[in-house]
Amino acid sequence: MINPIYVDNIIKTALLEDINYLDTTTDYLIDEEQENTARFLAKSDGVLCGIDVALRVFEILQPQGFTAEVYKHDGDRLQKGDIIAEIHGKTRALLKGERTALNLIQHMSGIATASNRAAEIVKGTNASIADTRKTLPGLRPLQKYAVTVGGGRNHRYNLSDAAMLKDNHVDAGGGIQNAVQKLRTKLGHMTKVELEVRNLDELQQALDAGVDVIMLDNMSCDDMKQAVKITNGRALLEASGNVTDKTLRAIAETGVDIISMGALTHSVTAFDISLKIV
Repeated sequence: MINPIYVDNIIKTALLEDINYLDTTTDYLIDEEQENTARFLAKSDGVLCGIDVALRVFEILQPQGFTAEVYKHDGDRLQKGDIIAEIHGKTRALLKGERTALNLIQHMSGIATASNRAAEIVKGTNASIADTRKTLPGLRPLQKYAVTVGGGRNHRYNLSDAAMLKDNHVDAGGGIQNAVQKLRTKLGHMTKVELEVRNLDELQQALDAGVDVIMLDNMSCDDMKQAVKITNGRALLEASGNVTDKTLRAIAETGVDIISMGALTHSVTAFDISLKIV
């Protein structure tokens, strides 16, 4: 699901950031021909994501002779102490790539774990979990891939994917009806329109304008229940704004179709994984 050219560019950028000239410790301490085996180990429970990306770090550093035995794959549940993979290669390559590989796999596994937890909380309701564009610059494809591995869905990848009118667009575009009507005259038949609303009055205007998706921004659960009744299937309803694990179930039980969570990508806790030389 991830373009390998993109992955290689991310890794090379990270490695250049970490090794702009040499690795002072490794290059002076370790003999060029020395080889070692190392293991990726899970240090807590969660969902794995990014093992192939992490291994690619070492393949780039050592194009010939690097080997890996993978025991756990993306989407697998991890328990503390699990051996994820065992790798063998030049010791210099293992030491130089360790931090970059761990940064990527820990971050991606943290997102997958958080997404899985959210998906489990809303299980049995009509709602699905989605990410947002609140991603770290340059890492969006990795982060959005990790959301899907955890059981979530992707919102827009970028501004070209759909027409999404937020409050500033509506205010600058002359109101809901005017903004939607103007967009409809220029959009192709494959492009959907989503509109952010702040209250039930704006919800009715959105329905009258015939938008495809309506985002309920920071609404109370009572208002969201009303919105579901008023909409009656005429548009998809997306709940958004300050969503947490504590509020997820109550939001899902209002009957909305989608719950988008920026926290899945912009402030997720890294999953604890170590790389230890055997």
